[in-house]
Amino acid sequence: MSITAFDADRPPEQPRRRGGGRRRRRRGLGEVGMGDGSREGAVVEDVEIERSGEYDSYYGRPVVKAPPWKAPIAAYLFLGGVSGGSALLAFGAQTTGRPTLRRTARLTALGTIGLGTVALIEDLGRPERFLNMMRTVKVTSPMSLGTWVVGGFGSLSGVLGALEVDRLAGERLPLGPLRPLLHAAEGPASVGQAVLAPLLASYTGALLGNTVVPTWEAGRGHLPALFASSASLAAGGAAMVTTPVEEAGPARLLAVAGVAGDVVSMHRMKESMHPLERQPLETGAPGQLLVWAERLAVVGGIGALLGRRSRALSVASGAALLTASALTRFGVLHAGLESVKDPRRVIEPQKARLAARRAAGITDDSITTAG
Repeated sequence: MSITAFDADRPPEQPRRRGGGRRRRRRGLGEVGMGDGSREGAVVEDVEIERSGEYDSYYGRPVVKAPPWKAPIAAYLFLGGVSGGSALLAFGAQTTGRPTLRRTARLTALGTIGLGTVALIEDLGRPERFLNMMRTVKVTSPMSLGTWVVGGFGSLSGVLGALEVDRLAGERLPLGPLRPLLHAAEGPASVGQAVLAPLLASYTGALLGNTVVPTWEAGRGHLPALFASSASLAAGGAAMVTTPVEEAGPARLLAVAGVAGDVVSMHRMKESMHPLERQPLETGAPGQLLVWAERLAVVGGIGALLGRRSRALSVASGAALLTASALTRFGVLHAGLESVKDPRRVIEPQKARLAARRAAGITDDSITTAG
């Protein structure tokens, strides 16, 4: 018989007694004496139960299994946000005649989507897994749609990035007949990139909220807005670092708007949660990351307003905004992973929601019963 990982958790079997004398009738498989002559079939044997607070967990295992996501996924969440926000900035710069901002934003979008894709593939383990996710399109799956958004956005960013590099090189790249094709594709590629940018910046929030991880699931109505705001302040910060102050006006406005949206979205998300679901966002290492994220976001936003003429202040503020966005993504990721460790965070909010629905007289749906 093969031995599994669960065998180590089973209680030791009692040794069988040997001896003569009168042979007793063996009970049927799983029969348990009830003291009144009757027999009852046992569903499972008695098991060891470890207690976590007020609730039991089977063999000491969490009620909900955490996804195996680590640092590469957090990096992907951050880089994808920077890329999406930078694409919107690039489109705005193109339409308002800011060539330097357009170039830096396009190259930032290309670099971050490239690095983000590498981080995603690193987490998947094998590159072909990313390609396998593109074999089908499932409109109800944020992961399926997100894969296509990343692929399409990356392709368009490659076209626009190649154009900007060619212009920087004085159109000396050996593109040959591809150069006029790239120039002809610039307009459609820019529009397509701008259309996909908000999806890239926010879909990861919907992806986390579409899980059963308590903290993420509880924040599913606010995570996309939080991630979109975080992407805006990060993209604005990146442009403030790479673009002269004369052309960075739209980047500063985007950064300030992102800071306001980030702070408001985070506080509203916490207010909508059960205290146990909110707890990982406010305690431990994730809580510290998010506290510093908010502080740096506010400082960076103030610097964006005041740094209209100071290149040094603009760069420092932009770096603070980028760091704030990264800390937000890492903090939210690790808060969710932390939330599955305590069974109370799964059970107590469900009981509270069930009691509220019963109190409201809702007894004809899938989670409530009368009586």
